[in-house]
Amino acid sequence: MRHTVAVLMRWSDMDAYQHINNVAFLGYFETARVDLFFDHPTHDERTGLRRGIVVASHEVAYKRSVVYDAEPLEVQIWVSGIRAAAFTCHYELFDHGRLAVTGSSLLVTVDFANNRPRRLTPEEKTFLGKYLDDAPA
Repeated sequence: MRHTVAVLMRWSDMDAYQHINNVAFLGYFETARVDLFFDHPTHDERTGLRRGIVVASHEVAYKRSVVYDAEPLEVQIWVSGIRAAAFTCHYELFDHGRLAVTGSSLLVTVDFANNRPRRLTPEEKTFLGKYLDDAPA
């Protein structure tokens, strides 16, 4: 299943050509992750991954330019590759219904008290399992 988030563009995201600057898309992907892992109303300390996750890497592919607009973008987010202490988030960003950007982020669960990776809890794996999707990013 995919989680869908409406993301507003900011005036400051625009470059000199009135396109959204390439780095802004990582912020849009972050907005989708925060919505899924932290802001969703059913999340709690055990299943919302609030205990700590960090980004280990990103991949982004730009399919078409996005021009600044007041209409929100749609970001679809889902997960794959759930391992002991890491998983991958995938994204598809749509501008007026057209696919504009795809990407993925490798996320690692962390114990901040020890500053070390930690294993996903069974509850976290169950939560992430709801958002598994095998569609290519």
